[in-house]
Amino acid sequence: MFMNCRRVRKLTFLQLVSMCCILSVLVVCWDNVDHHVVSHVKSYSYRYLINSYDFIKKSLSVSPEEAARFGSFPYLFNNKNICKDQDVLLLLFVKSSPGNFKRRQDIRSTWGNESYISNELGVVVKVVFAMGLPPDMPSQSILQNALYKEHMNHGDLVQQKFLDTFHNLTLKLLLQFRWTHENCAHARFLMSADDDVFIHAPNLVHYLQDLSRQNVRDLWIGHMHRGAPPIRRMNSKYYMSFEMYQWNSYPDYTAGAGYVVSGDVAAKIYQASQSLNASMYIDDVFMGICAISAGVSPQEHVYFSGEGKTPYHPCIYEKMITSHGHEDDVRYLWKVATAPEVEGISSGLLGKLYCTAVKIMLLCKPHFSNTYSCLAAFT
Repeated sequence: MFMNCRRVRKLTFLQLVSMCCILSVLVVCWDNVDHHVVSHVKSYSYRYLINSYDFIKKSLSVSPEEAARFGSFPYLFNNKNICKDQDVLLLLFVKSSPGNFKRRQDIRSTWGNESYISNELGVVVKVVFAMGLPPDMPSQSILQNALYKEHMNHGDLVQQKFLDTFHNLTLKLLLQFRWTHENCAHARFLMSADDDVFIHAPNLVHYLQDLSRQNVRDLWIGHMHRGAPPIRRMNSKYYMSFEMYQWNSYPDYTAGAGYVVSGDVAAKIYQASQSLNASMYIDDVFMGICAISAGVSPQEHVYFSGEGKTPYHPCIYEKMITSHGHEDDVRYLWKVATAPEVEGISSGLLGKLYCTAVKIMLLCKPHFSNTYSCLAAFT
């Protein structure tokens, strides 16, 4: 009896200590936890109103003359004939910074190799790199000279006269849709991607070919963000002031790292952008606002990545479309992801069971990187 009482007291003491530790952490972190949880709950409950009514469009509408200020920068490098007289399945715009020469070359040698895509996959995909001016003024002329040589060698740079900075990403989005409207409106699909994104070109092409045969319209696919709240912390990179955006929730949108729209949607987004205030510098959110104005809704695709890298495994490669955060390993990933042994790895009952088990272990555990959802393990 004495021993039991001692054990009970010891257990109670440990429980009290544990509870005190938890309460201490909550007291220290409560402001951040409370703000994060409450803002997301409020935002998601507000989501239906944002996506169903046009008050955002009305609040951000401007005259065509004012809207033109955001997208009328002169071209410094351009090649208007990239798509001329070609049956383009996909126009792939890569958002690149002027100094990222190696990333662009890696892309041209791997998933953005137009000759490979034409010869091996039998379709026309045009890859274009979109950028502004180097923001570092002392080295701007040196970089521009190097870019001129690159443009003369490859003919795939499109550059406008605005500073290439984070807060000008929406200008880059306007550049993509304006250039497409003027020079490649007949492309069946348009894709926008960052230059640190890996794209499994064969999987993407086969997927788009199937959609093209179905004559799909109103298509906008990617990694969806639903009911995301504006960040009001002034020290955040994604800070959004009430003056710029007064609502508690953003419209649904896809991650700007990589998404695809059909040609008709590209035309609608361009037209919508001609009457909206593009000072909204978070480009993927602005895309969502344009889409609401155009009556277009995003769709989730489980093999489009968010902000994080996808796990490295043949069972993942077999169906992957995009993976984000690849600055130095694009050539390696291209080699292993397109290796012959990847094809059909999940064929047959045993193959399906094996890959499902592997993907459950890789994708269904708690993690903080925004890659594929657990749902991808079962598709």
